[in-house]
Amino acid sequence: MEREIQLILNSTHDAMIAVNLEGVITLFNKAAERLTNISVEYALGKYVGDVVKDTRLPLILMSGQSELNQQQKLGGIKIVTNRMPVKDDDGRVIGAIAVFRDITDVIELAEEITNLNEIHSMLEAIFNATQDAISVVDNKGNGVMINPAYTRITGLSEKDIIGKPATVDIAEGESIHMKVIKTKKPIKNAFIKVGPNRKEVLVNAAPIMVDGEMRGSVGVIHDISEIKALSDELRQAKEIIRKLEAKYIFEDIVGSDPLLLTAIDKARKAAATPATVLLCGESGTGKELFAHSIHNASERKYTQFVRVNCSAISESLLESELFGYDEGAFTGAKKGGKKGLFEEANGGTIFLDEIGEIPLSTQAKLLRVLQERELVRVGGTKPISINVRIIAATNANLEEAIRNNKFRKDLYYRLNVFPIKIPSLRFRKDDIYSLVKFFIIKFNQQYGRNIQDITPKAVRLLKEYDWPGNVRELENIIGRSIINMRINETIIMDTHLPQFEKHIEKNSVIYDNVEEMKLDFSLEEIVEQAEKIYIMRVLEKCSNNKTKAAKLLNISLRSLYYKMEKYGIE
Repeated sequence: MEREIQLILNSTHDAMIAVNLEGVITLFNKAAERLTNISVEYALGKYVGDVVKDTRLPLILMSGQSELNQQQKLGGIKIVTNRMPVKDDDGRVIGAIAVFRDITDVIELAEEITNLNEIHSMLEAIFNATQDAISVVDNKGNGVMINPAYTRITGLSEKDIIGKPATVDIAEGESIHMKVIKTKKPIKNAFIKVGPNRKEVLVNAAPIMVDGEMRGSVGVIHDISEIKALSDELRQAKEIIRKLEAKYIFEDIVGSDPLLLTAIDKARKAAATPATVLLCGESGTGKELFAHSIHNASERKYTQFVRVNCSAISESLLESELFGYDEGAFTGAKKGGKKGLFEEANGGTIFLDEIGEIPLSTQAKLLRVLQERELVRVGGTKPISINVRIIAATNANLEEAIRNNKFRKDLYYRLNVFPIKIPSLRFRKDDIYSLVKFFIIKFNQQYGRNIQDITPKAVRLLKEYDWPGNVRELENIIGRSIINMRINETIIMDTHLPQFEKHIEKNSVIYDNVEEMKLDFSLEEIVEQAEKIYIMRVLEKCSNNKTKAAKLLNISLRSLYYKMEKYGIE
């Protein structure tokens, strides 16, 4: 029986040391031998204080009190010890015993668990704090986790998602999570609608891989409505900048032809005065460039510059756009009314492009602004004083429009205070090479090219053309020529010019001598060239009145503007 007890004591993981009333060791099991590095043979029968350093068993014998769960170091390890007196049936102390075990591994494991808990708490806090909506599903496509941002965007809570199929949040489109699980590949920039409010979102999702095994999918959702709002704000900001900033200065006007230099000199003189300026010239000659430059060279250069394309605004809206309106002026009028473009330009410059397109009814109000320096909003009665410098531009013959009762004579005289005639490109063909060099630099930046120059033969071809679209048409031709070039080519040659010989021959080729027509160009090119020429002739016949031209052509005004832009016709 005693041997069996000894075997049990030696088999236990806990170390045990027992002493009698005199402090002599009577029990020293194998676990105690292992932890103390003291042999049983050496320890048994000796006083415990001589065998185990700093032992407290003698104190237990004296006090008769237990010491439980005491941590201490034993050599290089940490142990926890229970020390207890051994008493007989009468309660007298007859010995003491210490039971202890190595807790080094336990402490390290506890520390690791603590660190893991802290990391888990940190990750959970980050997951919940991020403004990006996140959802996680397992490898079967069932919801595992969502964060508060997901609930805010979709309107779906954890009870709606956790444990449910990944398709539960889809209002329109297919589940991106399920596609990821099926393909095991990430998906970027997928547009779907989610939640009860059918919120438009942009989704990026990726598989969750652990030791080469897919455990699920994680998706990040972006609210497109916020992106759209930011885009609208950016668009509005750009529109404001476009209205309030004049981009060009006189140094941006390219050319050295005497006619052009005369126009620039007159414009510089005009800039030094507050006088109204009338810029006359064909479409594409650079009237807006002159208007910007005059503003930037004037005392008003740090104030608003508002550009108005009078032909692009319908007659029914033009008056309210120019002069504003009061609340209740018409159905759909904004509460509180709205400032017009003249009020927006107050203190600065307003550029009235294509002034000849203004209807007679609006011309009378414009005359009042020029004469009295005040305006009355549509539906209003109170005059509003303004201080605006007016620069007008026209490609129409206003004197002929006066004879045809389409333009007020008194308004013409008010506008024609300081007229500046901008020459057409066909009258300053020596500037073509300088303009081409300027456009090469511009398109190199836009297209990421390294074009260096243009051949003399190509320049000669350019000079043989009459340029009905003026500088704007030349810019379009150079841009298309660069597109036609190979990436390693650096010199524009005559072969790069887009069917330029056909442009030169346009009238004779299409209308005058069909039998001798060259047959080296496509039907589409012939049709486009014929369409361009016919539109230009109709516009000329209608004194550049777009509305009348569109009616005569039997197309919408919007279609006419599209075709004019396509063919470089202003």
